Amino acid sequence: MSWELLLWLLALCALVALVVQLLRFLRADGDLTLLWAEWQGRRPEWELTDMVIWVTGASSGIGEELAYQLSKLGVSLVLSARRVQELERVKRKCLENGNLKEKDILILPLDLTDRSSHEAATKVVLQEFGKIDILVNNAGRSQRSLGVDTSLDVFKELIELNYLGTVSLTLCVLPHMIERKQGKIVTVNSLLGIISAPLSTGYCASKHALRGFFNCLRAELATYPGIVVSNICPGPVQSNIVKNSLVGDVQKTIGVDTDQSHKMATSRCVRLMLISMANDLKEVWITDQPFLLITYLWQYMPTWAWWLTNKLGKKRIENFKNGLDADISYFKAWKTKHD
Repeated sequence: MSWELLLWLLALCALVALVVQLLRFLRADGDLTLLWAEWQGRRPEWELTDMVIWVTGASSGIGEELAYQLSKLGVSLVLSARRVQELERVKRKCLENGNLKEKDILILPLDLTDRSSHEAATKVVLQEFGKIDILVNNAGRSQRSLGVDTSLDVFKELIELNYLGTVSLTLCVLPHMIERKQGKIVTVNSLLGIISAPLSTGYCASKHALRGFFNCLRAELATYPGIVVSNICPGPVQSNIVKNSLVGDVQKTIGVDTDQSHKMATSRCVRLMLISMANDLKEVWITDQPFLLITYLWQYMPTWAWWLTNKLGKKRIENFKNGLDADISYFKAWKTKHD
């Protein structure tokens, strides 16, 4: 075989491989590192069994689904949120899975904005289970309003809950992990902690702050390789986060159900979260297209990302003013074209 023919064959193989990877990317629902871990990595069933896992925001959405999937893995669960009745409902459903007993689940009511209560809550968990292997910082709230129409109280509420509350609880748990020289701090951030989008000025600010804090914390904990700090960044996921979003006034929320059909199933999002936790990934992006592509553009081609964000942002604002989910138009168009 001549060298020319060999080079042509190699080039053809490279082209085929590139096309295959492009097709995979167009169908991807997570960043490539995460999906590689799903294909090749350790399974949550092997890595998370027998751990004590504390989940905040466990009364609905991602936190609720996380509790259900964790309950099948033989872990000890601490479920926290403000609504005790909803936590009890989640606990009952976890017990129905059959892998946990009453003693394996602790209901611990918690208000993240009441930072004075966090140290006492941490002591309750340690007294009950003797350790905290994983803290999942999931509680939070979103926003849907133009910055110019939003009161300062809304920005303060989002910073208090999403950022300061999460940081406060983490700092209460961290000394225990440092003493043991092991543990995982998993924070459910958002793609809006990486990118920016209209109607989410306060929410983006709080999530960008979280990402900055935990990236710095990870560097500070480099001398403790047994302590893992992970940022989980989901895109649109089926939950009540839009319904409960703050608008221009801190006393007002959207308050109506929105179309969820175009968003990622909560069960799939949580499954990918568990894979990330089992494989100690530092940051993962969990979202369908086209938001995954947009996130890659923000990370590697910011000039293009700004152009695309400005273009799509006009439609996002228009949808919002017409009473629609801000993302629904171009998301559904993409799904229809590529399904």
